[in-house]
Amino acid sequence: MARLRTSERAGLADRDFAHVDADGNRRLPIHDASHVRNALARFGQVHFEDEAARARARDRLLRAARRFRIVPVGFIASELEAAQRAAAVHAALPQGFVTLLMTDVEGSTGLVQQLGPSFGELIEDVWQALRTAVAGAHGYEVEARADEFFAAFESPRSALDAAIAMQRGLSSRRFAGDVAVKVRIGVHSGYPTTTATNYVGVDVNVTSRITALGHGGQIVVSGPTREAVRATNARGVRFLALDERRLRGITEPVALFQLAAAGLSIRFPPLRL
Repeated sequence: MARLRTSERAGLADRDFAHVDADGNRRLPIHDASHVRNALARFGQVHFEDEAARARARDRLLRAARRFRIVPVGFIASELEAAQRAAAVHAALPQGFVTLLMTDVEGSTGLVQQLGPSFGELIEDVWQALRTAVAGAHGYEVEARADEFFAAFESPRSALDAAIAMQRGLSSRRFAGDVAVKVRIGVHSGYPTTTATNYVGVDVNVTSRITALGHGGQIVVSGPTREAVRATNARGVRFLALDERRLRGITEPVALFQLAAAGLSIRFPPLRL
């Protein structure tokens, strides 16, 4: 299949692509049979902002395949396998007293502008590094979307071990475009409600708010997580008092601490507002 020239690509309408992201970047041309076949083969390599965007692109691609009478056997098989893997992970999500860990990439908007389409490759590599840390601490990946990552742990200490491994690993790596990536990490323990595929409720919101307060390279931990770890296994870690905050949408103030351990930076600006 011949590669589209810039002028040819510019002449295509948005409907001639399976995916158009929020910034107007167009992916997976589907204007003729050969490009539809290529899009079917490349679909799994494309970064989507969220599952809704992925589903829309999948539906448009399948409609195009039907229009050109292409039977997408391999595509359907791979999509089913991905769905089955996701279902297996979500079926295993811990319940009861659970420790939640969230990350987001510091300065992600600037990285998108700097890297353009290569940002998708970068974020996939970052997710893989985070997944390795979660698996090494016997955690469970809940969700990865945009520049955010969400995992859950039965053991509070395991969540901290994963967070430490994440920060240590990222501090020594360079990614696509020779870029260094820093992530904020927030950790909170509570009793979140499980759905078929995720967690919901106040504890999820608390974790998200805590994550947003930190800085790249920092691990911010809630009071409940600190107390749970100190009561079970605090060997090799310290908790530096930061602040007590009323988080948006949360009734009671939450005590916040910075996790300190060998190999982690400890000097950061005050928590973000």
